[in-house]
Amino acid sequence: GGTGPGAAPGGEQPRRPAEPGGGLLMGRPFGVPVYVAPSWFVVAALITWVFGGQLDRVLPELGGARYLVALFFAIAFYASVLVHELAHTVAALRYELPVRRIQLQFFGGVSEIEKETETPGREFILAFVGPLLSLVLGGVFYGAMQFVEPGTVPGVLLAGLMISNLIVAAFNLLPGLPLDGGRMLRAVVWKITGKPMSGTVAAAWVGRGLAVTVLIGLPLLTHTGAVGSANQEIGGVETVMDALLAAILAGIIWTGAGNSLRMARLREHLPDLRARTLTRRAVPVESATPLSEALRRANEAGARALVVVDGQGNPKGVVREAAIVGVPEHRRPWVAVSGLAQDLTEGMRIPAELAGEALLDRLKATPATEYLVVEETGQIYGVLSTADVERAFVKAMARPES
Repeated sequence: GGTGPGAAPGGEQPRRPAEPGGGLLMGRPFGVPVYVAPSWFVVAALITWVFGGQLDRVLPELGGARYLVALFFAIAFYASVLVHELAHTVAALRYELPVRRIQLQFFGGVSEIEKETETPGREFILAFVGPLLSLVLGGVFYGAMQFVEPGTVPGVLLAGLMISNLIVAAFNLLPGLPLDGGRMLRAVVWKITGKPMSGTVAAAWVGRGLAVTVLIGLPLLTHTGAVGSANQEIGGVETVMDALLAAILAGIIWTGAGNSLRMARLREHLPDLRARTLTRRAVPVESATPLSEALRRANEAGARALVVVDGQGNPKGVVREAAIVGVPEHRRPWVAVSGLAQDLTEGMRIPAELAGEALLDRLKATPATEYLVVEETGQIYGVLSTADVERAFVKAMARPES
């Protein structure tokens, strides 16, 4: 289970819904929504089937009840994964980093942290607490095993949970993005070089190397393990399943590493996203002004936006570009701009000096197609179009990797 600002400002769409989806809402520990993705049910069924088969060899007297025990194991395992993710969440909240959601999914879970940590030390701690909690859980289950009989249902369950938590910890400590170990490596390189981007590039390429290693090495490892067992023969189905599992894992790691690079590159260019430089020049028009006349004035002034003002020149609304396009040219002399304007709310007034994440946060808080950009004096500077912000995102993402 990794952390990451995967939902942090980025992507081609800066506006997000206020209530993120992502599956079945299970609760809100610490105020953070926890979702179970549909893919989790597939994995839970697979774990139940595989673990149930293993129980048949260890505890044959259980009969059909072994699948109930196996289902309990699957749920308890994912509860452990949730504890792992909650460790990331608590650490993020401790550092005043907003957490969008926790999602339990196909391979474990992810905590979607919306902002980057400010220092490499905090980055390291934020990444490390997850595997640390998994190690602690492994120790707790090992301690509990000392109080039960090893060949019993509780004994088998505790042993399985101990081993699975140790595997989760070990896997997440691998030093490549998007895993927690990759974020720890990123923090170390960031500390040494003083450049967060250098840490991201290093950890992402190690992550890609890990993906290739998993793709090739995991089937070989399980194949060798099967050969070493005298009572176990390799079947075609097992070989195909091992290869499929390795391919899925490798794909997740490779994609996650690539996304981390992409997001880091975008974040590096976030300061370039300035309201002042992205704003379209606008002309003020009164509400009864015909659209054709308003467009004529805009063309004369070299402006690309219209702001509706009252008789005293106070802005009341922003004319939507999409609404202008929707009016045929022959009807424009008969359509007043007031009918095409979106009334201004306080959230739609953007200071001209706003930039970077602060700008994106403001746009996210009040979704709209256009915003009024004002100077500190309250004077109209122009109109900021969401479409222009999106184009700036695409341009930033198209720049060469640092």
